[in-house]
Amino acid sequence: MADVFTASKRSEVMSRIRGRDTRPELLVRRGLHALGFRYRLHDKRLPGRPDLVFPRFGAVVLVNGCFWHGHECHLFRLPGTRREFWKEKIEANQARDERNLHILQDAGWRVMIVWECSLKGRTRLASTDVVPAIAEWLLGTDDFAEMSGYS
Repeated sequence: MADVFTASKRSEVMSRIRGRDTRPELLVRRGLHALGFRYRLHDKRLPGRPDLVFPRFGAVVLVNGCFWHGHECHLFRLPGTRREFWKEKIEANQARDERNLHILQDAGWRVMIVWECSLKGRTRLASTDVVPAIAEWLLGTDDFAEMSGYS
């Protein structure tokens, strides 16, 4: 199927996609802040610039978009046009994510990945469950956790 936009319009649309301050990220940030958690945003000193850094808890929270990080859920679908380009791009993103995860963990950081599908889409979790689950993990001792929408 051909693109419905012209090349210049497609460029404009793609340029508006955010890497930070996304709706899922803001939902998590606001909810945790309301519970009294304080954090740093996108700390440049850490690999991958984690979305939320909680130095007091030695923890970071990554809010990952399912498309850009190639999550195997209903929100991810490889585009029909330029498939090889997108496949390579998403695989490179996944490799970088894996590398950054190992570096963070080797440096002693606890890591939680919150997938976009846990916050939106048909498999999303109840909005009243997501932030409290993250807060519970922050107060716990688990080194790694991952939250995604139910199957």
